[in-house]
Amino acid sequence: MHVTHELELFPEYSVTQMLFTDVKNAAALRKSAMEGQINGALINPAMLVDPFQALVAANKAVHLQKAGKMKTRSLLSEIIFNLSPTNNISEAFRRFGMSDGDGAVHVVTVHPREDMSDVDTILARVEGRQVPVGEISTFTDVPGIKKVVLCQYIWSM
Repeated sequence: MHVTHELELFPEYSVTQMLFTDVKNAAALRKSAMEGQINGALINPAMLVDPFQALVAANKAVHLQKAGKMKTRSLLSEIIFNLSPTNNISEAFRRFGMSDGDGAVHVVTVHPREDMSDVDTILARVEGRQVPVGEISTFTDVPGIKKVVLCQYIWSM
């Protein structure tokens, strides 16, 4: 149900994506992530059309971390920030990060290629039903995404 990809430019790392629905402990998960107890970026799946978006964001985050050019404090927050078309970190978290009342979450974790312990920890902590990552488009909020893109276009004019 989860999908793991090796990063071509950084073969020592893998990115694993998991998708959950009927999540009952969103607030606790968010708090755990903010306290560093969960090694995963908690993303609002309504703002994604395809899991490839998260894979690209994770790849860029690893690249920026290696180059010492991250704009946020952690690799996981950099993943969420890289999903946003704006340079506003708080706006990126508000739109693309998980909220306390969310019933679904897309989790992205970057880990050493052979170490799946972070995945096991996340699977044990999420109180929800895991669904195939390929079903992410069923959660997509097209009007919400259009609003983000349109606002960015207007601001860039």
